[in-house]
Order: sequence, then C-alpha cells, then structure tokens
Amino acid sequence: MKPLVIAKREFKSRLFVGTGKYSSPESLAESLDISGTELVTVALRRVDLEGPDPTLNAIDFDKYLVVPNTSGAKDAEEAVRLAKLARAVSGLNWLKLEVTPDPVYLLPDPYETLKAAKILVKEGFVVLPYIHADPVLCKRLEDAGCAAVMPLASPIGSARGIRTEEFLNIIIEQSNVPVVVDAGLGMPSHAAQAIELGADAILVNTAIAAAQDSVMMAKAFKLAVEAAETALMSGPVEEKIKASASSPLTGFLD
Repeated sequence: MKPLVIAKREFKSRLFVGTGKYSSPESLAESLDISGTELVTVALRRVDLEGPDPTLNAIDFDKYLVVPNTSGAKDAEEAVRLAKLARAVSGLNWLKLEVTPDPVYLLPDPYETLKAAKILVKEGFVVLPYIHADPVLCKRLEDAGCAAVMPLASPIGSARGIRTEEFLNIIIEQSNVPVVVDAGLGMPSHAAQAIELGADAILVNTAIAAAQDSVMMAKAFKLAVEAAETALMSGPVEEKIKASASSPLTGFLD
C-alpha cells in the first residue's frame, strides 16, 4: 500500500483514536500507546476557554498529532468560532470539523459543514470534516480544500459497523484526498473491513474507550488494521461467483 499522507504529513499507522469516554487518564494513556496511533482527536472544550480537561495530561503532545474537534457545534458559525478560539489558546492547527445539530443521532449537517469548511480552509486550518457517506458532498469538500474526508460508517457510538458500504465504495473510488472512515465502528472486524474496502485510515473512539478492557481492545484494533493492510499487500484473490476447487480434481489418479 502507498504511504498514508495527509497535508504532507506521513503516517505509519492507519488507526486514528479519539480520546473521550475513557474510565481514567491511565487507561487512555495505555490504550493510545498500545494502539500504535499517531493521531488523536480531542474535544475543543478540553483545550479552550475553561482550561484543560485532566485527561489531556495523559496525551503526549510530542508523540501524537493532536487534532481538536468541534464536537457540539450546531452550525457553521459556532464551529468556526470554536476552532479559532482553540487555535488562539493552544496553537493547534489541524481540525476535525463536526457540525451536528441533531441531538439524538448526532448526524452531521452537510450544508453547515461545507460552509464552515470553506471558511476554515481560508483561515489556514488543516480541515478533516466528519460527514455523511455522501459522494457528492465529499467531492465538494475536496474542492474546498479539505485535507481529507471522514464519512461515517454508521451513527456515532452505535457500534453497528459499516452500514454505508455502497457509498463508501464510490467515495473511495472518486476521492483525490485520503478517506478516513469515522463513527460507528464497534469491532476490530469493522476496522479491517473499512481498510479492505480501500479506506486510507479509520477513526475509533467509543469501541475502544467504552470496552471493559480498553487497552486490550486498542490492541485488537491495531492488529485488525495491520492484518487488513497485510492482506491487501499480499495480492488477495478476486471474488468469483462459481466455485473453484482448492485441490486438483484431475490428473492425480493417472
């Protein structure tokens, strides 16, 4: 597989990890370490205005690329405001853009997300937008200058796995920027499936953080992503409709 490069930065790991919902700062630190991740996302409320959340102390800012997200923003105006405030305080320039006015399913608003992305790109942010698995929207965000697109697999925290496969296939086929499958991945097999579909990376939070043993689950996700990468590099056989015997049926009795 080609190296994963986002905004001219190369990543060895294709597993990105969120930092919410962990039972303790210690479990967060251990989970991040064993996952092998190089990019972690944090809620903007932890890095701006009212001072840092204690769990931030568990994140080694020298080891990981820390990407704030605009979780909780209801519209483009709020997302842009949060992003600017956070950058002014923290100096962090990468941004996971989330605009989710729906409080029940936390589904992203496509219009407000595109509106905010255009503004933030012009402001010099490296924008990674969380969006529906919408191929048209992904192209519009790419044209707006987003460094990657992050289509959902299923609703945030649902652990339902990939329910948007047909649209992800189109997005992956058409995209000229990295595709990071985000939200709804509940098991390592879901992560492997996303990589096998051709996604450049995956982002996981709840499935690791809310597991009874988050450290063990982080290791499992790491192994799943690495297994899928290795399988793709091995030159897997193509799918067939008809059966193909694995042992020869002719010649060996002659």
